[in-house]
Amino acid sequence: QLQASGGGLVQAGDSLRLSCSASGGTSSFRAMAWFRQAPGKEREFVTAITRSGSGYYADSVKGRFTISRDNAKNTMYLQMNSLIPEDTAVYYCAASTSIILSQLREAVSYANWGQGTQVTVSS
Repeated sequence: QLQASGGGLVQAGDSLRLSCSASGGTSSFRAMAWFRQAPGKEREFVTAITRSGSGYYADSVKGRFTISRDNAKNTMYLQMNSLIPEDTAVYYCAASTSIILSQLREAVSYANWGQGTQVTVSS
């Protein structure tokens, strides 16, 4: 079971760090990811990290967001810097034990989901 936390209301240019804890541990997940969904929009891929630590990012967040995972703490993180109003959304963490690289950006490829945490960036 995944649980996301760390969201909040910030101003443009600020930073936030989201966390996703896994009650059963994270080491078994081949990949973990963050998706987000803004009001009236479809859920979109933000970033993913493989078991080996390789990170993949959506173009819209590349250079501003950093994903990491600490298997010893059973937690994945999303460090978000230089936030902009367009980053406002509910952020969901997801994980998969069997995903392949070509599927990393597809929400349907993840069987495990957290409940979401709201991030609001004011201008």
